[in-house]
Amino acid sequence: MISGTKLRVAVLLSGSGTNLQAIINQVESNELDIDIVGIVSDNPDAFGLERARKAGLATIVVDYALFPNRKEYDAELENTLARLEPDLVVLAGYMRILATPVVNAYAGRMLNIHPSLLPAYPGLDTYRRALEAGEDWHGTTVHYVIPELDAGPAILQYRIRIGPDDTEDQLCERIQNGEYRIYSKVISWIAAGRLQLRDGKVVMDGSQIDTPLIEDEPQQSA
Repeated sequence: MISGTKLRVAVLLSGSGTNLQAIINQVESNELDIDIVGIVSDNPDAFGLERARKAGLATIVVDYALFPNRKEYDAELENTLARLEPDLVVLAGYMRILATPVVNAYAGRMLNIHPSLLPAYPGLDTYRRALEAGEDWHGTTVHYVIPELDAGPAILQYRIRIGPDDTEDQLCERIQNGEYRIYSKVISWIAAGRLQLRDGKVVMDGSQIDTPLIEDEPQQSA
């Protein structure tokens, strides 16, 4: 990134795009000073594309169903991202596992947010799994992306205490509210030059972080 220019951010999504909308809202309110250079989706029917169009953002569909094999799809996705020339790639509900060459092309420049307190509960159905295990805490994690699924260095976690009557839907709603806060926060740290990945380690304000930063859900007033 050239000094004095805004961080160029590309967003990958597959679905409703609620995290994208939160980022758009913060850009429009001047809370987040970045340039969203393109929204890329593997799903032509993703509602996130409509959110992007409404905000006047460029949208590109790389429809997985139109490619004869995974290799050709991955190559087109990599070429699409390269044309956007992003400083940072943000996964916002992108539901396909990225090929290793794509991930490696953006090593230290690709983020994901996963609905668990990683390394606990990688993969799917994290709310159900946490409830079935009788966990006291659950949450969401912003992390750098590496080829191994949900295993990249963790940066910031939003943590909530699970109540005795919480359901999957209630956990999801509470955790998503936190996602919208912490994802934009991490992006802003990168845009400000405060956060980077060095030799596989998260470095914040010049100091290495060996465990993710934690932000707890605000306590409800009585």
